[in-house]
Amino acid sequence: MKIERLPLNALRAFAEAARTESFKSAASRLNVTPGAVSRQIKQLEERLGISLFARHANGVQLNEAGRQLAKEIDSGLERIASGVMAARQHAHQAPLLTLSAPPSFMQLWLLPRLAKFDATLGGLDISLDASQSLTTPAWQGAGACLAIRYGRGPWPEAKSYRLFDDELFPVCAPSLLAKYDRPLQPADLANHRLLEVTWESLQGISFPGWQTWLDAAGVSNRVAPPQRRYSLFSLAMDQAIAGRGIMLANHPIAMDRLDSGVLVRPFGERHVLTSPLSYDLLTPPRGEAPPAVARFIDWLLAEAAAFDRVAQANCHAPAHFTAY
Repeated sequence: MKIERLPLNALRAFAEAARTESFKSAASRLNVTPGAVSRQIKQLEERLGISLFARHANGVQLNEAGRQLAKEIDSGLERIASGVMAARQHAHQAPLLTLSAPPSFMQLWLLPRLAKFDATLGGLDISLDASQSLTTPAWQGAGACLAIRYGRGPWPEAKSYRLFDDELFPVCAPSLLAKYDRPLQPADLANHRLLEVTWESLQGISFPGWQTWLDAAGVSNRVAPPQRRYSLFSLAMDQAIAGRGIMLANHPIAMDRLDSGVLVRPFGERHVLTSPLSYDLLTPPRGEAPPAVARFIDWLLAEAAAFDRVAQANCHAPAHFTAY
């Protein structure tokens, strides 16, 4: 079929719907209605003379023809994206690196450190995408599209580099401890508001939170469940800094605020919850990184390793719980 006769809008709608097997999800990403996605895919099926999805009362599912077409379209779209990015880079003095990362991690750990990269190495235009979506990394000319993800590997269609293992511990404003003349005990949390981060994993895995921590501490029958819930660590942290409750945080999210003194650990190095999740840098599974991107990857891994050494040095003899 000639390129001018390809139903490009319908192919794009199909590609988005195929990734999640959901017309609703595709509609959200394309900023159209689910009905519009359904009509475009129906038109594509009529043009091809085959069915691509099995329709059920609870949703849709790719059939074998649909899976094959989705694989070919994804490959074609990746080549198009790479070509477009390479063309854009001809107009730039530096290669473009698009880096996707979870919003709170980007705000609280990555952004404060990028100035050091620009000052010492540079040579890249960096575009930041605050997102937890499971995007596929790709080399793009002299640049790249990479991702940092919080979850549990292995990660599909990617090579991963561990940045941080995960452990969670309570943090709060110093003012919340002023009334105590003794070390805080887990049962004392009954007198405080617990701030919960209800992170929704796109991998379908559960995120350890206060209930897991309270169970491990043996006080779940004496401490009420969380009264405030937030979708981002940064939102809960703002409330904790303001003295409005106690949250569970990890080192990358909380360390800079602990160092500045606006947050403290009410149990010190005690009662640390070991999490099965991790922060990982994802790169394409094959091929070599362009030189400027390779310098960024090396810098990021070294920066994470140095940060982790400092964080571990501050943990002298913690009492750990295991989440799973």
